[in-house]
Amino acid sequence: MDKILCGAAVLVSVLGIAFVYSATSSLAGGGGISALVIKQTAWVITGLFILLVISRMDYLKILDLGYAAYALNIAALILLLLFGGERYGARRWITLGPVSLQPSEFVKITVILALAYFLGERREKIGSLGTFIKALLLVLPAALLIFMQPDLGTAIVLAPIACAMLFACGARVKHLVSVMSLGFFSLPVLWLLLKDYQKNRLLVFINPNLDPLGAGYTIIQSKIAIGSGGIFGKGWLNGTQNYLRFLPERHTDFIFSVIGEEWGFIGAMMLLGLYAVIIWRGIKIAHDVPDIYGKAIAVGVVTLIAFQVIVNVSMTIGLMPVVGLPLPAISYGGSNTIVTFLGIGLLLSISRRVHR
Repeated sequence: MDKILCGAAVLVSVLGIAFVYSATSSLAGGGGISALVIKQTAWVITGLFILLVISRMDYLKILDLGYAAYALNIAALILLLLFGGERYGARRWITLGPVSLQPSEFVKITVILALAYFLGERREKIGSLGTFIKALLLVLPAALLIFMQPDLGTAIVLAPIACAMLFACGARVKHLVSVMSLGFFSLPVLWLLLKDYQKNRLLVFINPNLDPLGAGYTIIQSKIAIGSGGIFGKGWLNGTQNYLRFLPERHTDFIFSVIGEEWGFIGAMMLLGLYAVIIWRGIKIAHDVPDIYGKAIAVGVVTLIAFQVIVNVSMTIGLMPVVGLPLPAISYGGSNTIVTFLGIGLLLSISRRVHR
């Protein structure tokens, strides 16, 4: 087992519990532990158990279930759109007793498995236009169903995953550039398909003061929190924007703002350094694995983690629009935590094969 990768993942998850505790301390009152911290701890423990189980399995055997897992995930998304109840204006969660799961989060892993199997079976034809189009069509149903929930952030993340896997497995650069160009020129059409709140998020990205008490409020408070943290931060549990509840969504999408305020630039860079270690080890595993299946899976998982980190941090400091992507293994949420550990478990499984 890659002990460096495993250690970095465990450390990030433990820090995540501490950050969730800090972000929800004002809700508990009297210094108690909120129910959200208890739930997040349970999810981390479950995720670590899943990581250990997956890391001990042969990823090629897991890959054989790729199409079936992806098909079940698509079926869950369809049922969710048809019969799921709305929460916060979206249909994203399936409630099973006290537990709520997001099928769209698990698509991030099942699409990697399905696409890796698809590319591996057609390794001699990956450079052809037909195989390239079929690979995109494989991912398209998931992206459309997630976009309809609506969940723009998760739908977007599937694009870099697919492109990175295709590129790593030998797809032609001209095909990738053509698709990116098509996506760029279709932006006016996509704008018409967005919900009003999604359009507002894009507009306030350009100028948050367009709606400082509405769509622009969160990003304004986020930048105040991070900026006020300075170099060394205000100290754990001492963030005013956090504790006084000026910062919305501080335990989910904007938990990095809490980290920046309380731990400062140094603390934030230490966390990003841990992510860099995970990404570095993932890239090394992708480079060293001898078969195309393992390479495709490793590249997909690394892209998933790296893209979410880049987008989440960028949107909290105003460099990207708010699209609702969590910080892997840090933001509160069971589905995101489990998916992150599933991905790292697959990396560890591939690493064991590399060093066998």
